[in-house]
Formats: sequence, C-alpha cells, structure tokens
Amino acid sequence: MQSLAMIENWPVPTAAAAVVRADGTVAGSYGPTDHRFPLASVTKPLAAYAALVAYEEGAIELDEPAGPEGATVRHLLAHTSGLAFDEHRAMAAPGTRRLYSNAGFEVLGDHIAKATDIPFADYLHQAVLEPLGMTSTTLDGSPAKDGVSTVDDLARFAAEVQAPRLLDARTVLEAMTVVDPGLSGVLPGYGNQKPNDWGLGFEIRDSKSPHWTGASSSPRTFGHFGQSGTFLWIDPDARAACVALTDRDFGPWAIEAWPAFTDAVLAELRG
Repeated sequence: MQSLAMIENWPVPTAAAAVVRADGTVAGSYGPTDHRFPLASVTKPLAAYAALVAYEEGAIELDEPAGPEGATVRHLLAHTSGLAFDEHRAMAAPGTRRLYSNAGFEVLGDHIAKATDIPFADYLHQAVLEPLGMTSTTLDGSPAKDGVSTVDDLARFAAEVQAPRLLDARTVLEAMTVVDPGLSGVLPGYGNQKPNDWGLGFEIRDSKSPHWTGASSSPRTFGHFGQSGTFLWIDPDARAACVALTDRDFGPWAIEAWPAFTDAVLAELRG
C-alpha cells in the first residue's frame, strides 16, 4: 500500500505501520515492523481484551463491583467509574461522567489478578499474547500504559478483533458498543467532546471532532491512541484496521499527520 509510505514524512526518528483486512490478511506494511515500541495507552485495548477473556471464562462478571463504591468492571473498562486520571481517587459518581482514567485500568488489573490468582501481566500473556503469537509484546507495569509491542504483533491483534477466535463475536460487538451513551468528557489531546463515546476498553469515533482518525473514518471506527505516538484503529465499514507506532511523543505533529494518513489509507482501500 503506497499510502503507508507517508510515515516517511512524519517528524519522528522511527515509525512503522500496517493495514490488516477483516479476513486477517495484511494489506500492506511499511517500516521496521519488528521494532519494539512503547505503546502508552494502546496498552488499554490489550488489557481490555484480557478482561473480556476473564469474563468469558467466568472469572469475573462485567457488572460485578470493582473500584470505587457503586462502580463495576464495565465502568472501569468504559472510563465511567469516576476515578481520577492518575489517582485512585473518586471524582464523580459511577456512570455520570466519562473521566479518562489510567487508575481505573490499574484497579481493573488488580481486580482480575485477585479473581484469577494470576498476576495481571501473566494473565494477559496467557489469555491473549501467547494464543495470538504476539511473542514480542510484554507488559512491565501498568495495564493502562506500560505495554511494549511491534507492528507485527499488533497486526495479529487487529486480525483477532476483526474475526475473533479468543472471544465470542458477540462479546467483541459489545466492546465496540457505547457504554453509558451521551456522556461528555475530555478526550486527551483533543479537548472536551460531547458526547465522548467509549466502549469496553476501546474509544469509539462516532461524530467526535477534532479526532485522531480521518475525516472519512466511519462513525463505527473504534480503537485507541497512545501518548508515545502510537495508534490502532479498526473501521468495520472499511473492513480493515491500521496500526502505526512511532518513538516520538504525541503532539501537534500527530494531530496534523494522522488524519491525512488515515484518509489516504481508507481511499487506497476503497480504490
């Protein structure tokens, strides 16, 4: 795919990208796809997928209590638990505001570790990384932000989400469906969004503006970006996913470069 070569013009030391079709085939890749990059918050979809495996295994329930009083696993996954961004401190009643929270994912990891009697990083490895052959991916720290991976590995994950083998397809459909519709909140880097829609561990594009995906991305597009200059989106209408990893922190360069890149990828897929 010629559009992937646009990453050559990004003001970053190293970048790699890939596009994965809904049938799991790689439509194209560019750059050092075996290079390990810090994922920052692109760790969250991986952690969420492990949580959904734990749910399907019966280790946890989505609506069981977890986190601050009145909150559930579902609230933690959807950033509606009321927990602060980086503090284990309640800022709002569960289900009333979309407060993007690293602390919420850390509480979620601890909850799953307790329920399964397996450290969360080990559970993620056993439940998701190993079965998908993601041999270059590790979690050394917070399930919110401390994953390290490669484009090759995340392409395997993108294939899984589009055609699930580890989960029932209905569970993945639930993960890409808005939890607590209509809640507003801040999308980090992009300001207040009304509404700020989120599924179970995946951000949902809907009509957000501005946004890190493209102007031509479908409203059903879901995924995540990370402050380390990384993103993963899945567009069900385009029947494709895209992974891009860099080693320059998110900033104005990404706000400018990413949407045009995504629009070029989508145009090439349509062409």
